[in-house]
Amino acid sequence: MQSNTTLTTLLLVFAAIISSCASPTVQAQQTTDFNIVSSFENTVTNIVEQSKPAVVSLAIRKVELKDNTPTETSGGGTGFFIRNDGYILTNEHVVRGSKKITVSLNDGSTHEARLVGGDRNTDIAVIKIDREKEFPALTLADSTEVRVGQFAIAIGHPIGYRFTVTAGIVGGKNRCFHEKNNLYQYHHNYIQTDAWINPGSSGGPLLNIQGEVIGVTALNPGEGSTLAIDCGLAQKISDQLIAHGRIIRGHLNAEMQSVAQGLKIASVKQNTSASQCGLKRNDIIVEFDGERVPGVFDFELRIMECKIGQQYPIKVLRQDQKITLDLTIDEMPPELVGRSVNTEADSWKTLGLAVRMLENANYQRYAYLNEQDRGILVEKVKRKSPGSNANIQRGTLITAINGQEISDVHTLETFLENNTDLSEFILEIKSIQGSEKVSLIK
Repeated sequence: MQSNTTLTTLLLVFAAIISSCASPTVQAQQTTDFNIVSSFENTVTNIVEQSKPAVVSLAIRKVELKDNTPTETSGGGTGFFIRNDGYILTNEHVVRGSKKITVSLNDGSTHEARLVGGDRNTDIAVIKIDREKEFPALTLADSTEVRVGQFAIAIGHPIGYRFTVTAGIVGGKNRCFHEKNNLYQYHHNYIQTDAWINPGSSGGPLLNIQGEVIGVTALNPGEGSTLAIDCGLAQKISDQLIAHGRIIRGHLNAEMQSVAQGLKIASVKQNTSASQCGLKRNDIIVEFDGERVPGVFDFELRIMECKIGQQYPIKVLRQDQKITLDLTIDEMPPELVGRSVNTEADSWKTLGLAVRMLENANYQRYAYLNEQDRGILVEKVKRKSPGSNANIQRGTLITAINGQEISDVHTLETFLENNTDLSEFILEIKSIQGSEKVSLIK
């Protein structure tokens, strides 16, 4: 394990500067220097002691494909309580593919946890354990108050060294790190620090001098720096995971680039809301929902927060003329958020539809659904399938098939498995067009 000397060096330099100041009594000055350093040391150790009970060690059992063979593996990581009722924040990569998650607390007790939800785009996940007694929890800081140069304290569980504490400073904000994958990439969402982390520390808290969480330790790209996910983003994602079980993002299926007037459309994907509302190549978006558009990245973030299926006025410049279009927000495709579809399911093979259950408070993210709705949501539609021929759209809620109520995915799969001789299926659905019945011909 690489030792971290930044904090020690800073304290020595700080003490040396004070000692070099003129003083009538050297002994008195040395006492003052000692008291200052001792006070700072006590502050750090107190923060660690107060925070440790909220930091947990994670033991993960996973099933991974190796040479196309399911193989059980084990791993570890760190997490910390963000609520007294047992919600724990960690990295998504720590719990990805988990079969069993065991949480070890500072008091020596162990608990089996359930996965509340994870988001590969931001590498944030939430798990939960239960007991009657409340858990100690850490407070997330205001991300706008994080300053370059402030002290940073990391607590984690690197393999073989439980409850390891490292310290340093915030070396930078809004750092960018991209893995090579097909996911939507968040830009500039990392805090850079030299508070060192090692394998097993991922998912632990990065604390300020007040004991508040300023980041979630995530990456060690080398070169003497580590990266932590910004606490503001971690707060937003964890809140949505607890509320909805997953992150549901709005999406505009068009390639854009910033120009002087606004955002220029480079291409529009066909059969999407972007093309259906009338957006064309070389259009320049100048306003969205009555406000001037920011840069591409900030505009994409704004679209992600919009309700799925809701219409928003969008003003574009086309051949020197301003026109207003009504844009309906699509949901971000599953491949961009790291979700795969089950191509072996009967719903995919027979209907050409990949589906998932309507969970928790998902309805709050869809403009055309309400809390009384029950059923399963269409995540993806196969081209040239019965589903696409019937013009079923992503985000459609299926409530019944051939008169049988559909409350979950298993019910639909069982119906299709037991009715292989049927050539026509009548789906009762709800979408942005309202409630209707549609016929799918196999």
